[in-house]
Amino acid sequence: MLGHALYLSALALLVLILPLQQLSAHAGLAATVGLIGAWRYGWGLVNFVRAHVFIRLVHPERRKAAEARYRQQTIPAHAFFLVTSFKIEPEISTRVYRSVFAAAKASRGDATIIASVVEAADERLIRRLYELTPGMAEKTRLIIDRIPGTGKRDALATSLRLIAGQCPGERDIVILVDGDSCPPIDIVERTAPYFTEPGVGALTTDERCEVSQGRLFRHWFNLRFTQRQMMMSSMGLSRRILTLTGRMSVFRANLACNGDFIRCVEHDSLEHWRLGRVTFLTGDDKSTWFWLLRNGWLMLYLPDVASLSMETQPKPGFVPSAVTLMVRWFGNMLRTNGRALALGPRRIGAFTWWSLLDQRISMWTTLLGPATVMAAAALIDPVILPAYIAWVLATRYVYCLAMVSFLPAFPISYPFLLYFSQVVGAAVKTYVLFRLDRQKWTRQSGTRHTTRPPLPTHLKNLSSSYLHALATAWLLLAAFALS
Repeated sequence: MLGHALYLSALALLVLILPLQQLSAHAGLAATVGLIGAWRYGWGLVNFVRAHVFIRLVHPERRKAAEARYRQQTIPAHAFFLVTSFKIEPEISTRVYRSVFAAAKASRGDATIIASVVEAADERLIRRLYELTPGMAEKTRLIIDRIPGTGKRDALATSLRLIAGQCPGERDIVILVDGDSCPPIDIVERTAPYFTEPGVGALTTDERCEVSQGRLFRHWFNLRFTQRQMMMSSMGLSRRILTLTGRMSVFRANLACNGDFIRCVEHDSLEHWRLGRVTFLTGDDKSTWFWLLRNGWLMLYLPDVASLSMETQPKPGFVPSAVTLMVRWFGNMLRTNGRALALGPRRIGAFTWWSLLDQRISMWTTLLGPATVMAAAALIDPVILPAYIAWVLATRYVYCLAMVSFLPAFPISYPFLLYFSQVVGAAVKTYVLFRLDRQKWTRQSGTRHTTRPPLPTHLKNLSSSYLHALATAWLLLAAFALS
């Protein structure tokens, strides 16, 4: 509480020492920044309200109906757990596979676990854990799929073809689990009922995380997952979410074994007018999502079921780690965003389509406000800067207070981390937007660029830098005009 008291005291002191009479001369600038803020926070308010309507009213009724249908089935769903592991610490792998085995045993129906591994040590560890878990052989089957370390997409495709060979039924399910994520023990019974509805193709759940190093990094992840709960719940109201997270998602088995679905996971790509064919390296969760979206399947969100992921900093410091992850996350998002928008609002729903469009707009509106303030402070009156700081402190604190309805409390670092995520995240998005061909695994060395570039590599890179600089110049020009 001391941190909150100091934060609010500093904010109150800043407001008290501001020369209000001097600031009143800049009412036009305040209206401009306020309008930009109203746009962003108005959209946030829409999602906040939708999320609570979904969590408190709509989702309980949908769950009740789904479970009633599931109880009428004489044969419960068969669950296929597909776990991909590569360069995961043995302690984490042990926790993950113990949770998978426990979830498989807890299922009313039979279960098959497919462990996709690269290294012999992982295979030995998984087999040993399976043998030491009582009662596993009675209703579960373990398949070790040992493959070369050519990437998660190849691993998923190979293992999905193994599952297809088992001839799963339309109400059986495939649970994709990352090698650093633990599914809840009741994952099958909590998710299988929703696939009794014919139009449902997949679903994803809430996420929790454990971060062993870096308190700031842990707070940042917890804040992101709280924001994710709100946004995904809002999208869940429309039954078309914006991603099927790779940490853990559940699919209708016959769809996951569809040949075209598997090819999309294995060889997804984008044709770009300047970059050529961009073959996707990361972002398998965006490929599965887009395939289902394009083919008209509903995708659900379950706010009352949560997976647990063990997160580690990819780099020594907080800022380098956060930027590294943002580049990967936002690259995956933007590589799929354009083609999803092209499907049109009639095909994917007006709210889903507008949410995708907002992903494109928000990176620029988020940067426009600070840029306008900086320009005005430099050219007109320096007192504008502390007034803006007070605005930022107040609005981000109120936003975090609203997030308390999804999380019991928040540390005082949240308002600062929120502003960091908004501004730095927007800057990273603009960078990635013009460099969609640049991709890199977090745990695996190696990058991939376009496979069929229409321009020589140096000209392609030069054009990316030129267009990014041009867009930034237009943004700054708008900021100076508004100031």
